[in-house]
Amino acid sequence: MRSGLVALTSTALSWARHPTDKISSSYLFWSLWLISLGQGGYNPSLQAFGADQIANDDELPSTQYEKKSNKKSSFFQWWYFGICGGSLAGVTVMSYIQDTFGWVLGFAIPTVAMVASIFLFWCGGRIYAYKQDDAISEKPSRDIVRSIKEALSRLTSSRITLSNNNPEVVELELQEKPLCQNPGSTEGSKEGPCSGISYLVENGKVVSRLFPIWTMLLMFAVIFQQPATFFTKQGMTMKRNVGSTFKIPPATLQSAITVSIILLMPFYDALLIPFTRDRKGIRVTQRMGVGMVLSVVAMVIAAVVETKRLEISQKMDPGLETEVPLSIFWLLPQYILLGISDIFTVVGMQEFFYGEVPVRMRTMGIALYTSVFGVGSFLSALLISLVEYFTASRGKGKSWFSDDMRESRLDKYYWLLALLSVLSLVFYVIFCNFFVSRSSDLDNENQARGRGRPGL
Repeated sequence: MRSGLVALTSTALSWARHPTDKISSSYLFWSLWLISLGQGGYNPSLQAFGADQIANDDELPSTQYEKKSNKKSSFFQWWYFGICGGSLAGVTVMSYIQDTFGWVLGFAIPTVAMVASIFLFWCGGRIYAYKQDDAISEKPSRDIVRSIKEALSRLTSSRITLSNNNPEVVELELQEKPLCQNPGSTEGSKEGPCSGISYLVENGKVVSRLFPIWTMLLMFAVIFQQPATFFTKQGMTMKRNVGSTFKIPPATLQSAITVSIILLMPFYDALLIPFTRDRKGIRVTQRMGVGMVLSVVAMVIAAVVETKRLEISQKMDPGLETEVPLSIFWLLPQYILLGISDIFTVVGMQEFFYGEVPVRMRTMGIALYTSVFGVGSFLSALLISLVEYFTASRGKGKSWFSDDMRESRLDKYYWLLALLSVLSLVFYVIFCNFFVSRSSDLDNENQARGRGRPGL
């Protein structure tokens, strides 16, 4: 990440001196690739590491576990609050600096800030909490190679040597000998010959257990892509005047999402938690569901506003008027609702995927959360391509996404997204009803352990 920012800053400096330099163009794409690679690496790791600083032991009594789980819920909430604060500073302060003083200074400031943050993070190395899971060896790559060897040897020479002398001895050997032991097994590992396969199998079970809910969250990620694309396209055709001279850039309304998150997130702790009389407010699956409902409402409002915009634009003279006499501020409700839905769903997703995986997979849990938006972005592009294909091939060939906003039918596309989101929400509720939370399993284990101890 730091290397990418340094490369991007040097690219801007080189481009300022030699605007047509082809080497700078290739260097630009390389620096952007480094930044993308860095974000994919440090985002899940850093967030999981930060949550791990809140002490949490799976074998704690139920009441203490709930208290620390509540702290982690607040951690994810305020983590996202900080991200939104930085995002707002980026689209306001940094945009002003880039427009006023140029790209070199605009890229140099975040580069210096990143270097300073790395230094501060390094300074705290001695006070951080580290917890090593016993299931993880010092060389996990060696475990993976060993597990592959074990699987291959099992296919070729899997057998257990039986005694021919005494049937009782044979029965005893079958009871005590591990079924995975075979001549091809690697001895001497600290977890035994089955550790490599068991580690991979358990990880696969965890991911497959979360996969149904992960899938149902993809439609929320598809809706998440709309403000930067079609919402902005709507705003470009609407009345954007504030006063007599100033016009609001359509993309500026995207900051309404961030502002609504920053302003309304503190009210979750101040209002919702006292109202529900629960330290966490609502369950994490309920929290994600509420956000999904709000995203559906946002798409319904977007469809209604777009229908009104089309009615007005079709009555206008296309040769004389290009701006629809409908204020761009009619788009604000859908932006604000999406911001509120983020408070519920995005924060809930972080807590859910972090809490429903074992310690050794917490980074992967956060990666599952970020992958929802990555896959959702590709799914959004695929959905647009399919709609474009089927709508442009009928009748006069007028696509829902026509460049002429008088002929486009974004309202129908918004209704389609709302319908797909409702279907996704229905299946989400069904899957959640059958889903058993890992915290529930821990509580049951703790209760069983308590009943088995004398005096408890």
